[in-house]
Amino acid sequence: MRPGAFPSTPQSRSCEHQKVKLIAQTKAETALLDPFQGLPLECIHIPKTVEAIERASREIAKSGVAGFDTESKPTFNAGEKSRGPHVVQFALRDRAFIFQLHRPGCRTLVSDLLQSERILKVGFGLRNDRGQIRSSLGVTLRAILDLDHVFRKQGYKGQIGVRAAIGAVLKQSFRKSKRVTTSNWAAPELTPAQLLYAANDAFAALRVMEALGLNSQSADIMR
Repeated sequence: MRPGAFPSTPQSRSCEHQKVKLIAQTKAETALLDPFQGLPLECIHIPKTVEAIERASREIAKSGVAGFDTESKPTFNAGEKSRGPHVVQFALRDRAFIFQLHRPGCRTLVSDLLQSERILKVGFGLRNDRGQIRSSLGVTLRAILDLDHVFRKQGYKGQIGVRAAIGAVLKQSFRKSKRVTTSNWAAPELTPAQLLYAANDAFAALRVMEALGLNSQSADIMR
């Protein structure tokens, strides 16, 4: 035994093999970091016709992987059931597509993207989205990589979410406005603030996945 070393006991060896619980930075701590560089408005597209929705769907399918999220009009009354999602967003490396499901032809074409196993959808808390999509659209969200699950496997405690993940992996601050979060996502036209919020929620997930070195062969993908 080297000088100053403690003897190895069965109890100490057992402790060495226990998974370390990691704690993500707080909101106040991540606020001190440099801001996350998200997509600007000129890179955010809102397909409004069947032809535009079809073109956007082909671009997403061609990419094979996209950051993903959904938005729903919030409910404020006890027992009120959400009718969402009202918005579905996909982000690629240099642009994002915001689909408003009230537009003609949008629900059918977006449903095809959601259930396609050829397109990896990367995001946070996707188990909740999966249930809502099945209830509202009648399809199963397939080929998803839920980054919450990835962080839990790495030893982080509880649900991480996009803000904490950006802080932990990219060392940047991801700011989310509660006012925009609880805005009317079923509105006929979305505001610039809503578009930036929706697009960059999805884009941030894609950036985290890439920073973690994950890809379409990840063992954490849910089919």
